[in-house]
Amino acid sequence: MELNNLKYTKGSRNHKTKTYGRGFGSGIGKTSGKGTKGQKSRKSGKVRLGFEGGQTPLYRKIPKVGFNNYNFQENYEIVTLTQVAKLGEEVNKETLVKAGLISSTKAKVKLIGGKKSITLSKPLNITVDKVSANVEKAISTAGGKVNYSK
Repeated sequence: MELNNLKYTKGSRNHKTKTYGRGFGSGIGKTSGKGTKGQKSRKSGKVRLGFEGGQTPLYRKIPKVGFNNYNFQENYEIVTLTQVAKLGEEVNKETLVKAGLISSTKAKVKLIGGKKSITLSKPLNITVDKVSANVEKAISTAGGKVNYSK
């Protein structure tokens, strides 16, 4: 006789399923083994996994941990063409920092048109990371040039 050969004798274990709701004769009693009162004693008393009776459940209280694309998004500081036109003919990140339009030279800059219609009186030579299509067209028609910084 070894431990892996041990078996129960037939009939020694009672694995009958309980039959609920059939009166006292079934041996279960009046509450069908569900106890007295409360949501879980009712016929439709099932609640979903994680439900805590209306209280904010634990899975919503604990902080969320894991991968998030927010850390990898590219943030651009926005500068309008009217702001840039006031600075002079040569505009780059250093001149934008001196004018107080962007925070640092390491920041990525996007040049947009703004609310007014885009017309330039003098040609501009601009170095930024991104430029909207309308602004690029307006600069080229005025005889200027857009350089993209890397």
